Amino acid sequence: IKVFNYGNMKRDFTYIDDIVEGIVRVLDNPPTATADYDYQHPDPASSADPYRIYNIGNGKPVALLDFITAIENKLGIKAIKQLLPMQKGDVADNQADVSHLFNDVGFQPDTNIETGIGKFIDWYRAYYQV
Repeated sequence: IKVFNYGNMKRDFTYIDDIVEGIVRVLDNPPTATADYDYQHPDPASSADPYRIYNIGNGKPVALLDFITAIENKLGIKAIKQLLPMQKGDVADNQADVSHLFNDVGFQPDTNIETGIGKFIDWYRAYYQV
């Protein structure tokens, strides 16, 4: 597999069940309009309308090589890696800020990479019967 930035990347992987839980919590707690919204000095975290945008991410970046290792461990095989330089336009790290989600609905995704990868591979094998 091609591994860019020589594997020195971090990504904020989020398990699908955590995404669904976050969406359900948000649906069960609809936002209200900000009563004192200031149109002259707008705050992107508030609104004059009852809408809110949330990041639903794990908030704990995982090294790409650790992600690959989790897959290798679950499958019991080693990947053949082709370590390559960073691709143009890519970023080395990313991380979701879930503080608004936690503050508003009391939820923060917490499925770790080993558990999430394991559950995904189990589902994939059962679904595709492989």
